[in-house]
Amino acid sequence: MAKYLITGGAGFIGSNLARFILEKNHNVIVLDNFATGKRENLQEIRERITLMEGDIRNRATVDQAIEGCAAVFHQGALGSVPRSIDAPLTSHDVNVNGTITVLEAARSAGVKRVVFAASSSAYGNQPVSPKQEDMPVLPISPYAASKAACEAYMQAYADAYTMETVSLRYFNVFGPRQDPFGAYAAVIPAFVSSLLKEKPPIVYGDGEQSRDFCHVENVCRANWLAANAPAEHCDGRPINIACHESVTLNQILDKLQQLLKTGVQAVYTDVRPGDVKHSLADISRAREKLGYEPSVNFSQGLEMAIDWYKNNLK
Repeated sequence: MAKYLITGGAGFIGSNLARFILEKNHNVIVLDNFATGKRENLQEIRERITLMEGDIRNRATVDQAIEGCAAVFHQGALGSVPRSIDAPLTSHDVNVNGTITVLEAARSAGVKRVVFAASSSAYGNQPVSPKQEDMPVLPISPYAASKAACEAYMQAYADAYTMETVSLRYFNVFGPRQDPFGAYAAVIPAFVSSLLKEKPPIVYGDGEQSRDFCHVENVCRANWLAANAPAEHCDGRPINIACHESVTLNQILDKLQQLLKTGVQAVYTDVRPGDVKHSLADISRAREKLGYEPSVNFSQGLEMAIDWYKNNLK
């Protein structure tokens, strides 16, 4: 039985990952400062994990959390493109300085493997599709720039200190425990929440922007595969994690209206700065290096997410 640290473990992806690892009968340490994570995300597993409340930028806190761990799943970050445009310095501080702190703590503690939550936003608005990891990094928001900078540090630590680092470039992740509320809510939970309340969902732009939506179960599996991949595949270079399936926001709305049996129509408004128009992943590198294959496709994941929101939205 090994011990694993999940930074940002009270967040959407982190809390799902904590459950995934517990099901493997391993010990889980969650480090979160609850800036965006939620205590209720850990409620029914609280007695089965070690919860540390603290900031990833605080070296002493991370040192304490990381001691004796087999690997680190570094999910902790300040997410959201719009939030980063509102407060770029804060996004940089949390995401980049927090990541360096985690890497330094891992290096000092002799924890060789760090699996990092990177982002497909690093590709920017490049017209080539699908997105392949050797394409140039062209971020168009401070959030994307911060995530790209963290990838660079993952590679640097792998090369300079022979650490085993993996950067998983998540495409649009969705599923249970994703926050549907607030100014920075992700699109699927925001749509579902509005439709369940019979309120018009808000679409930024014409709704024809497309995404490679990936259910969080696939992301948890990818993290676990990365933690157990051969060392030679852990060089910090980015690996796309998605389903290789393109869906527009309008298609999502149509599907949700069918599943929820509602005729509520969306309200369309201006495009948000920093939003990417199209995003589709080539996942051949994930297959090759990690043995990754998405087990939940978009349609299955959407039905699973709706069931969770119906049962859990207040």
